[in-house]
Amino acid sequence: MSQTAATRAPGNVYDVGEVGGAFGDLGTFVPFVVGYLAVTGLDPGNILLPFGLAQIAVGLFYRTPLAVQPMKAIASAAVSQPSVVTAGAIQAAGLFTGALWLALGLTGVASRLARLAGRPVVNGLVLGLALALGLEGVRMAAADPVVGFVAGAVVLTLLSRAAAGAMLALLALGLGLALGRAPALAADLAGAAWDWRLPALALHGLDWRDAVTGVVVLALPQAALTFGNAVVATAEENNTVFPDRPVTVRRLAVNHGLMNLLGATLGGVPMCHGAGGMAGHLRFGARTGGALVILGSLTLIAGLGFADALGLLLRAFPAGVLGIVLLVGSLELAASVQLGDATREERYITFATAALGMWNMGLGFAVGVLLWYGHRRAWLRA
Repeated sequence: MSQTAATRAPGNVYDVGEVGGAFGDLGTFVPFVVGYLAVTGLDPGNILLPFGLAQIAVGLFYRTPLAVQPMKAIASAAVSQPSVVTAGAIQAAGLFTGALWLALGLTGVASRLARLAGRPVVNGLVLGLALALGLEGVRMAAADPVVGFVAGAVVLTLLSRAAAGAMLALLALGLGLALGRAPALAADLAGAAWDWRLPALALHGLDWRDAVTGVVVLALPQAALTFGNAVVATAEENNTVFPDRPVTVRRLAVNHGLMNLLGATLGGVPMCHGAGGMAGHLRFGARTGGALVILGSLTLIAGLGFADALGLLLRAFPAGVLGIVLLVGSLELAASVQLGDATREERYITFATAALGMWNMGLGFAVGVLLWYGHRRAWLRA
């Protein structure tokens, strides 16, 4: 994808490319939402409504396909520790996360932290995230190998010709397989059809145990990942592809605060941006915020009227298809890393940051900053 093509239309458009690109983040969005639904017992409408509102607002305000997705560390902890993490703890994590990022953004602390990282460190964060997402995509596809192979063949055949067509074909493949594998699914979907209801506010049931669990077990471990991926790497990805529609670390931090305060109030789950999700939107045809407005509108309608039906469909969607979507997005993200005229030492810093970032984004950022400082002080030689 050339930068010229990406920056040709600064306003939102709503064409077939934006429709295809709207679903480019399914590889990260669906598994975590399904995990929440299967383990925590949260209402699908409470999860979907805040996502829809956030996606529409982000698409209209930024006019670029800045992905809105579940916070991965919080979702992973919630799904893996169902006996400890309650719905109240998830809401507490959202409130704390929202307050934290609003404070970091408004005070300028987030911007000062980001300035510590040189280009090699940022490149390492992006590359590490791309590799981690790629490995996860391969793992998901390998768990459903025949479907993964077919989905991969569809992508190889269509992606270079019509990115939006490739995504629409993958959606059709996934839907067809889901219905074919579970003959009763169609009847279940029909039985769970239109049921208009507003989600109930979820703040009345919080207690101190929820607050402690939400902050210590969920929110604090997520903070470093959010900073590295959802703030620094996302700003880098957006500003590289869309220099005419730049975002700042400060603005993204404030945006995280507002999204999560609103989402927690509505009973949703913690949300963030993500460089990998944005790369997925881009690779499947998105070029403006129109993709997010389309996705957000569909998510909002589903949350208000088809939440139960969509929950059933997401649970049945083939992992092999989702894995290929995630893998393609990771390749797009990795391709955005520009080493250019980087010195040997700077490349070492990039790859060291990437290697550690695959394991822990916060650790990768911290070590990368230390290596970058040592390099600038001429203490390191590669």
